[in-house]
Amino acid sequence: MTEDFYCDEVLSGKTQVNKVFETDNVLAYYHTRPFYPVHIVAIPKIHIPSLIALEESDNELLLELMEVIKKVATMVTEENEACRVITNLGDYQDSKHLHWHIVSGEPLR
Repeated sequence: MTEDFYCDEVLSGKTQVNKVFETDNVLAYYHTRPFYPVHIVAIPKIHIPSLIALEESDNELLLELMEVIKKVATMVTEENEACRVITNLGDYQDSKHLHWHIVSGEPLR
C-alpha cells in the first residue's frame, strides 16, 4: 500500500467506492476492506496528512468534515443504535491522509 491510499486510489478514481455522502470538499464512503459490519470512512478531498497536521487555515474544511461525520454518524446510530467515530495518528495511521472511521458492531477480525 502507498503512504496515501485516499489520494492515490480513492480520490484519483483508481479504486471505486460506494459513496455514502459527498460535498465539494468531503467524501464519505463504505470502507473497501471493512473491519466492522458497518464501516464508513470520511476524508477531505485535499491532502492533509493527519489531525495534528491541520493548520488554522484548514478550520473551514474541518468544520465541513465534522458536519459530514455528524450526518453519517447520526444515520449509522439510527440504523444500528450505536456507533464509534475514530481517527488514528502516528504509527496507528496506516494511510497518511486525514480520515475518520464511522463504525458499528463488533470487529470482524
